[in-house]
This record gives sequence, C-alpha cells and structure tokens, in this order.
Amino acid sequence: MKNGPYTPAQIMVILKQVEGGVPVSELCREHGMSSASFYKWQAKFGGSMRDIG
Repeated sequence: MKNGPYTPAQIMVILKQVEGGVPVSELCREHGMSSASFYKWQAKFGGSMRDIG
C-alpha cells in the first residue's frame, strides 16, 4: 500500500488548523488535497475535533 506525501505529524498540524477556525475547504486548497482525505484523517487521527468548514 502506498503512503501519502504527509507524515502523521504533518497531518496533526493540518487537523489542528481546523480547531483554530480555518475552513476545511481552504485547508484542502492550500495543501492540494481532497476533502475526503481530510475527513479520513480526522476520523483516524482526530476524532474529537469539530468541523468548522
């Protein structure tokens, strides 16, 4: 199985940006990823984080 371009530490930084109020759509555009990837990461790494976007 191929690993993505992001390390778990990088994913956590991206997920924490949503807690800070950055919309999911903006994060996805900025990092060149799909919203599906974001929500998969959120389920895997940060289930307690709320969605603001």
